[in-house]
Amino acid sequence: MPVNLSIKNAPDDLVVKLKERAAKHHRSLQGELLAIIEEALRTPHRLTPKDVLAEIRRLGLRTSADAAAIVRANRDGR
Repeated sequence: MPVNLSIKNAPDDLVVKLKERAAKHHRSLQGELLAIIEEALRTPHRLTPKDVLAEIRRLGLRTSADAAAIVRANRDGR
């Protein structure tokens, strides 16, 4: 059975952002809030090592070997 939920004392700036997000997705504020809750409760997607590596490359993160070289260079540059 569906249940009515309410959020009290929501900050104005948060409400504005939620309304903008709802409009962007062509939803009502109620529909957007429900979609956010459903997404938050969905079973998390398990990443494969290949997915993790792709995300690391996309973000431009460096490996621990790169980090060690950076630390050495900073230390030796003093």
